[in-house]
Amino acid sequence: MSLLPRTAEEFSSAEYWEKFFKKRGERAFEWYGDYNKLCGVLHKYIKLQDKVLVVGCGNSELSEQLYDVGYKQLTNIDISETVVNHMNQRNAERRPGLIFYQVDATQTPYDDASYQAALDKGTLDAMASEEEGSLARNMLTEVCRVLIVGGRYICVTLAQEGVIKLAVEHFVQLGWAVRLHCLQGERGTEEEDSFALPVFVLVCTKFRQPMPTPILEMCVGDDGAPVRYSQICELLSAVREHQAYSVLRKRLRTSTDPGSNLSLTLCHAKTGLSRYTLTVQDCPPGAKVPRYNHFAIFIVPRGCETAWLYSSSEGRRQLAASANFRRLVIVAMHRNQEYTDMQAVQSELSPVVMDLAPPGMPTNQQVPFLSVGGDLGWREEVSRGVSQLSGEYCVENVRGEDGELYRRLVFLSNTALVQSESRLVSSNTGHKKKNKRKAKATAAPASSSVSLSVDSGFLCCAHHEVMVAGLTMLGVGRPQNKEVPVSVLLVGLGGGGLPQFLRDFVPNVTVEVVELDPVVLEVAKEWFGFRPDDRLSVTIGDGLERICALEKEGGHLFDVIMFDVDNKDSSLGMSCPPASFVELSLLRKVCNLLTPRGLFILNLVCRDPDLRKSVLERVSGVFPTVLSRKIAEEINEVLLCSRGEKGAAHILPSLNEAAKNLQSALRSNRTEEKGRPHIDIVELLKDLKVE
Repeated sequence: MSLLPRTAEEFSSAEYWEKFFKKRGERAFEWYGDYNKLCGVLHKYIKLQDKVLVVGCGNSELSEQLYDVGYKQLTNIDISETVVNHMNQRNAERRPGLIFYQVDATQTPYDDASYQAALDKGTLDAMASEEEGSLARNMLTEVCRVLIVGGRYICVTLAQEGVIKLAVEHFVQLGWAVRLHCLQGERGTEEEDSFALPVFVLVCTKFRQPMPTPILEMCVGDDGAPVRYSQICELLSAVREHQAYSVLRKRLRTSTDPGSNLSLTLCHAKTGLSRYTLTVQDCPPGAKVPRYNHFAIFIVPRGCETAWLYSSSEGRRQLAASANFRRLVIVAMHRNQEYTDMQAVQSELSPVVMDLAPPGMPTNQQVPFLSVGGDLGWREEVSRGVSQLSGEYCVENVRGEDGELYRRLVFLSNTALVQSESRLVSSNTGHKKKNKRKAKATAAPASSSVSLSVDSGFLCCAHHEVMVAGLTMLGVGRPQNKEVPVSVLLVGLGGGGLPQFLRDFVPNVTVEVVELDPVVLEVAKEWFGFRPDDRLSVTIGDGLERICALEKEGGHLFDVIMFDVDNKDSSLGMSCPPASFVELSLLRKVCNLLTPRGLFILNLVCRDPDLRKSVLERVSGVFPTVLSRKIAEEINEVLLCSRGEKGAAHILPSLNEAAKNLQSALRSNRTEEKGRPHIDIVELLKDLKVE
């Protein structure tokens, strides 16, 4: 298989394994597989003529099955006299050459280098939990002693974190080669009351001279190609990934849950690089689904992964409902990966996706692959770099579902979030602009390369449109205010689309942008057409510190203060702005920096309803008038906060006329040669809600 799963980390948890072994109870040997499951690996590493020491044989049938197929030199040992007597009696007549001995595996009577192989089925798992692993270490030491050079320790294990770590570290320190085979269960064999964990076979090979560099490998199945790792922790991580995938597969094959949003990432087996992310979406119980519509795969076009329909739980539910299948697996392709065409993607995914089929689906059922437009979409990376504050980033051109081309800034620490986005125009369809930054599209979806530049007259972000529309609360656009200057303080630059739009379209505006990250400023100028001048300036620094400094200086007031800054700590339930930007003390400073007609505009992204309520209470405690406009199909909402005493009831009726005037002013401020903004301000403001 060319793809491997990357999923959860819970398998390093002692609590997980405690629960596992308690539930497993006395059915120990069923979980490690019988001869039919293990024979592929065992025959690969043990020859028929080899002398084999079977440590901790117990009452397993494995030795009997090996004997029956020709392995006649088996030495079976166990510490339990009862087990040894029982096994000897059981095999006395049918297998007279198969003998069992009562021997402590940590102190055997056998000579040095007297066996070609040592076979362990579950004994290491049992011993490693006792006395902090000392028994297991003693057993492994004894195994090492009795094996010849070139001999192998073959251990069938469930690979509990502490167990496999102990064994691998032991043999790496001795300079042995270490290889793990992961034996995935067959499809359709899962049971409701069973664990669906994979069995691993650990194969450690003894060398005459210790290996100077550890040989650490993982194979999937009996004869899968080995993947080599440089460190023990990488190998252990791969083990956990396979365990988590097996649990996920069992869960999906035995139950449905439309609200679970289960997902996993598939990686290249050789490179380890993320290649696909699969999200499972089930239809709700009772949904009217055609009889044969069990399961389908939906391929998200490249560049569309962050769209609401594919990235949000609500959107995925809507997509699944419209597709009308019991289960829909939504597949997103990763950046920095090559994909030939839709047929190649289907061929690559087909061996994997059947593991995710819903319970009860017929084994011979054909699974359709769905897409938009039948192609893979288009994405071109035009720049990549690193910010000391925000980490690695990339600038990419994509084709949207509307067929238009867009440029995006994405921080790779959160690839699900587009930091900034601008629409692109080509030189053969748009108008050239002086001093405009341009980028060459080397893989554009056109027949040949074209010159692309940013259209500053188009705002891609819906919340930016609302922030601009909110200027109607200042009376911007009204004939009597035509010559009145407007001063704006904006915290958060991004690609610079919002401040550049304000500078280019709003009459008599001056804009100061505060941006913490100097790299973001350079990216905005290089790739997003951002052009500071005497009416558009940038201050590099912390937005909080800048507000505090301005208030302390006094005398510098703004007509509008905008917060459009993201929160790097998404665990708080509020991804925009950082919590410190909505503290009561800071909101009061913002209010003090506004002119009497001033307006505070906040882009709020908050998933926690209690936290949102708290933020609104603080904002309302400072600003008498607070209007809210939620963005359709997004979590964003824009708060328009006025320090005026009139109240929202008096403001709302007059916004309609002001909106029309502002819309007209924005359009007339651009000549026909430069294009016109597309914002429908009247439409944007009709859904304002009083908070």
